[in-house]
Amino acid sequence: MDSTLRERFARLGPIRDIGRVPSGSPAVFVLRLAPGGPAPRTIDAIHALARRGMTMLRAKRAVEAMLDDGGVLVDVPTVEDPAALAGDLAAAGITATLVEMPGTVDVRGLRERLQLSREQFASRYGFEVETLRNWETGGQALDATARSYLRAISNDPERVEQAYAPAPSLTP
Repeated sequence: MDSTLRERFARLGPIRDIGRVPSGSPAVFVLRLAPGGPAPRTIDAIHALARRGMTMLRAKRAVEAMLDDGGVLVDVPTVEDPAALAGDLAAAGITATLVEMPGTVDVRGLRERLQLSREQFASRYGFEVETLRNWETGGQALDATARSYLRAISNDPERVEQAYAPAPSLTP
């Protein structure tokens, strides 16, 4: 690195690390300016979002969109507690309303409620046993499709089983 570049970086000051939350679930929030409040502290809001798994650029763009449009829908990857994020954003002059906490499907609870082993549940609804094990132990996050399918199973397990079953053959 040549000395002029080194000098430029030195003028920027120390680089501050953003301490990320250790764990949490994905959540969707609507961000709006706090009504009647002072100007928002955008840097603090960006840091609150980045601490929860958003890239700095994505957090910046979300805050800019909120300022331009009056509100924005954001998908935050790692929310340890919705109230904690809402509190951090409120301190920055932004109102955060939880829309959805999509990672809240309790796979083990659903399977046990249906009184099925992992193997039975996997066979009945078309999952891999190892995938169920990962979901139940927290080793793998549920994607949107899996969450939707598991919610359908939770709401009406018999009809989902019938819909998943192979169609009967029409030939005698």
